[in-house]
Amino acid sequence: MRVVVAEDHALLRDGLTRLLTAYGLEVAEALDGTAGLPEALQRNDVDAAILDVRLPPSFTDEGLRAAIEARRTRPGFPVMVLSQYVEHLYARELLASGEGAVGYLPKDRVADAGEFVDSVRRVAAGGTVLDPEVVAALMHRRGDEPVDRLTEREREVLGLMAEGRSNAAIGHALFVTEKAVAKHINSIFTKLDLPVDVDDNRRVLAVLAWLKV
Repeated sequence: MRVVVAEDHALLRDGLTRLLTAYGLEVAEALDGTAGLPEALQRNDVDAAILDVRLPPSFTDEGLRAAIEARRTRPGFPVMVLSQYVEHLYARELLASGEGAVGYLPKDRVADAGEFVDSVRRVAAGGTVLDPEVVAALMHRRGDEPVDRLTEREREVLGLMAEGRSNAAIGHALFVTEKAVAKHINSIFTKLDLPVDVDDNRRVLAVLAWLKV
C-alpha cells in the first residue's frame, strides 16, 4: 500500500515515514505543507493519505480542506487525519460525505505503533477509525431516527465499531463473548434497515448512520 504523508513537524514526519515503512507500507510522498499536496493526493498510485489538520501557511485547517477536496474528486479516497486536539467540527466535515474510509485521531492518542498502522490499514480498506472522544461528541442527536431504535448495549457496540474495533475487541471491552457481539451487530443492522444484500460494507454503513451529520 502506498500512502502520502503531510505533516509540518520534521521529526514527526520522519517518524511516520520510518514507522510506515517498517510495517511494510510505502510512503509515496512526505510533505511538510500544502505545496504539492493536491497533486500528490490525485496520484493514481497512491492508496491513502495521512494528514495533519493544520498545515502551513496559516496552520488552521489546510490539511482537512485538502482531505475533503481529495474525497470530492476521488469519492471514498481513504484519509487518516491527525490533530493536536479533538476538533469535533472537523470530524463532522470529514463524515459529511456519507462514505467510509475515514480516520480521525489526536496525535497524543497514537501511542502504539502497531495499532496505529492497523488503523491506517482499516481506513484504507474502507472502514472508520474514530477517537472515542469524537464518537462520544457525535452521538448526541435528535430523536425519530432509526438509531433511536437501538438498545443501550447496541449503542455501546456501535460506538466501539466506530472506533474501528473488531468483534473480538468489542467483546473484550464489554466482557461478553464474540458470539454475543455478532448477535448485537446483526440486530443493529436490522434496526437500521440495512439489507443483507447491500453492496457496501454494512459495518461502515451502520457507523455512518449513527454518526450522520
